[in-house]
Amino acid sequence: MLPIDPTADIGRRAWVPCPRCQDDQDCGPCRAGRTCSVHWRYLLSNKGPLLHLQCPTCAHLWSWNSGFGADDRP
Repeated sequence: MLPIDPTADIGRRAWVPCPRCQDDQDCGPCRAGRTCSVHWRYLLSNKGPLLHLQCPTCAHLWSWNSGFGADDRP
């Protein structure tokens, strides 16, 4: 398992399902699309709509396209 990125800051979080551990599957608030105090991810950085995330549960690193941001303009 990877360590948590040293640039990770609990103040920069995202509520996106982790593709590896899927720890949010049985959580009512997460299934309802609400923010949860347990199943958040570190938002390490972003470039327009592309978010770079790390799961605090399993330390998985991945990128996710949110579909929002400056890059989606014509």
